[in-house]
Amino acid sequence: MHLRLSSILLGLAACGAAVPAPRAALPLDGNSFVVIDARVFDGERAIEHANVVVRDGRIASVDTHAPPRDLPVVDGAGRTLLPGLIDAHTHVRTETMLRDALRFGVTTQLDMFTEVPFMQAHRAQRDSLARTDLSDMFSAGAPVTSAGGMGTQFGIPFPTIAGPEEAPAFVRDRLAEGSAFLKILFEPDAEIVSTISQETLAAVVAAAHTQGAITAVHITSQAGARGVVAAGADGLAHLFGDQPIDDVLIHAIVAHEMFVIATLTAHAHLTGKGISPSLAADPRIAPFLTAGQREDLAVTAPTPDDPMGPYLVRFNLAQASDNARRLRAAGVPILAGDDASNFGAYGAGLHGELELLVRAGLTPAEALTAATLAPARAFELADRGRIAPGARADLVLVDGDPLVDITATRAIVQIFKNGYPIDRAPR
Repeated sequence: MHLRLSSILLGLAACGAAVPAPRAALPLDGNSFVVIDARVFDGERAIEHANVVVRDGRIASVDTHAPPRDLPVVDGAGRTLLPGLIDAHTHVRTETMLRDALRFGVTTQLDMFTEVPFMQAHRAQRDSLARTDLSDMFSAGAPVTSAGGMGTQFGIPFPTIAGPEEAPAFVRDRLAEGSAFLKILFEPDAEIVSTISQETLAAVVAAAHTQGAITAVHITSQAGARGVVAAGADGLAHLFGDQPIDDVLIHAIVAHEMFVIATLTAHAHLTGKGISPSLAADPRIAPFLTAGQREDLAVTAPTPDDPMGPYLVRFNLAQASDNARRLRAAGVPILAGDDASNFGAYGAGLHGELELLVRAGLTPAEALTAATLAPARAFELADRGRIAPGARADLVLVDGDPLVDITATRAIVQIFKNGYPIDRAPR
């Protein structure tokens, strides 16, 4: 038998047939390698038995041709290669939060407001291909809110806006500080905080568009969403659950080509059906959690006598999930965001949001797009959210097939940031 096998191999070589290259063991050292024989989800679709070549931190090719023999090899057989995940709704205040997210495959975070100096200190990192153990952050910096409005309760020294006449200068100041987009806080019927007026909202959106900025607006009610659509904003930073969405609003969102960040994690937690306990118990998640992340996942839902009770009743997981399903069926881009640090744990929480999106009626492929290509398109991040030539090599290799079982995103084999392998040991 051994002679027979040797004869076959010699015959194949003589005929010019490719003999598979030896497969190198992880971890790799540099940021050039090839992943072979993987199921590749490129942000929209799957390519079976594909090879992905990475050179100097960027993707060089994605195809089913014979792989080059001059690069270290990563075995993709039986595995799925995903673009680095993008969490479309977080609030980042420390490097620990950036590090924790990356350890769970979240290579980019869209920060919906944070301290301006922190944003400025980490702005340059997102353009670099250097080795790092931090996820990239695109931040709104200071939000657009009124005196005593939503966001001011956190004690961060934000400037506030009083009326529409201030909008052009207010937007100009935020962009000069380095904001990647504008986060606007609009709560016309919350009754627990003040809010900007409809006129101010419209003026800020118009000023942002004139100055080339994307606008994402915080709302928690259908009434708020209607105001945002009327103002012509680019997207909703939450999906409301206080009422069923109607066809008129759906058609308006479609007509305005808006995106919606569902944040079903928030609705689940505040409805008392949070997904955090199952994440903390998942053997694919638990070994990589820090003590701080475990504490975040252990936070319980507010009790009925909570002072914010009258406001929190508008969070309803079943209703928000049905609204998400109807919007996605109409073609509205749904973006995956878990509202860390308000709910759950950085990085791990996004895997829970993916599960909630699938429970809501999205296909696993649609949920994966919601955490990769959809936020990249919505926020004009050209070099990430996809596996294609020229994109940065932010990649997540997982065991199994998340296109069949979305929880397979948790079975992480290896994470690459800028092409460099990431050490997942919690610290």
